[in-house]
Amino acid sequence: MKLCCRFTSGRVFCEMRNSAVRAVKAEPGGSQMDRVNILGVGVSAINMEMALSCIDGWIERREPNYVIAVPAHCIVECLKDERLRKIYNRAGMVTPDGMPIVWISRLMGYRHVDRVYGPDLMLALCERSTSRGYRHFLFGGWPPDVVEKLALGLKSRFPGIQIVGTLSPPFRPVTPEEDAMIVEKINATAPDIVWIGLGAAKEEFWAEAHVSRVAAPVLIGVGAAFDFHSGVKLQAPRWMMRIGLEWFFRVLTEPRRLGPRYLRANPVFVWNILRQALGKEPPPL
Repeated sequence: MKLCCRFTSGRVFCEMRNSAVRAVKAEPGGSQMDRVNILGVGVSAINMEMALSCIDGWIERREPNYVIAVPAHCIVECLKDERLRKIYNRAGMVTPDGMPIVWISRLMGYRHVDRVYGPDLMLALCERSTSRGYRHFLFGGWPPDVVEKLALGLKSRFPGIQIVGTLSPPFRPVTPEEDAMIVEKINATAPDIVWIGLGAAKEEFWAEAHVSRVAAPVLIGVGAAFDFHSGVKLQAPRWMMRIGLEWFFRVLTEPRRLGPRYLRANPVFVWNILRQALGKEPPPL
C-alpha cells in the first residue's frame, strides 16, 4: 500500500493504493467479493446492503460460511497471532466494523464501503428475516440470562421473528462431550443463522471450528451485540460512532476491562497503518 497524492483545482487528494488487494469481483448475493488488505487481514469491501445480499445468497444455496466483524483492535490481535489471522482470511465475510477500517478502505479506492457494524448487522438481518422466514439461534452471552433477555428483546422489536433456540455455554473451555451436545442442540433446531456472542477471538475460533459441523448456512460473530441488544450495556451515541470515537465511549463505561485493550491496540494500529501506507508490504492474504 502506498500513499498517492494528486492536485486538482488547488486541492490535494490522497489515496492509498494497495498492490495486495485480493482482486475478486463482488456479486450481489454471491459468495465472493473484493478484500482490502489491512495489515494482512482481508476486509470485505462492502456496505450493509451488499452484506445482506450476500448472506441471503448463502442461505438460499445452503452454502456454509462464517462472518466476522473486524474493528481495529482485532486487526492488531491478528498481527500477533498468525492462526487468528488465517481464521479471518478464511471467513466468507469480514465486515468493516469500525470507522477507521471504513476510512482506510475508502482511501484504498473502495468509495462504496460503509460501516457494517456487528450490532447493526444483527438488527438489519432480524428485520429482513420477518418477511423471509429465517430461523435464528442465539449462542453465547454471559451471565446466562443475557441470551434470554436478548431473545425477548428481539421478539418484541421484530414481531414474527423465529428465534428457534438459545444457549449460553459455560464460561470456561468445554469438553469434547459438551461440544458435541452443543452442536446437537443447535442442529436440532434447523437454524439458518447462528449468532455467536462469545467475545473477541473466542467467537472467531468457534466459528471456524464449527462451520462444517453446525447445519446452519451462516454463523455470525457479533461480540458485544448480545450485551447491547439485551439492554445489559449501553451503546455509544451515534455521533461518536460516526467520528470513530466509539472505543472512547466504551473505555469510559468499562475502564478496567477495556482501557488496557484500546490504549495498547490503538497506537499499534496507527503506527502499522502508517508503515503500510508508506510502502511496507502487509502480510499476504
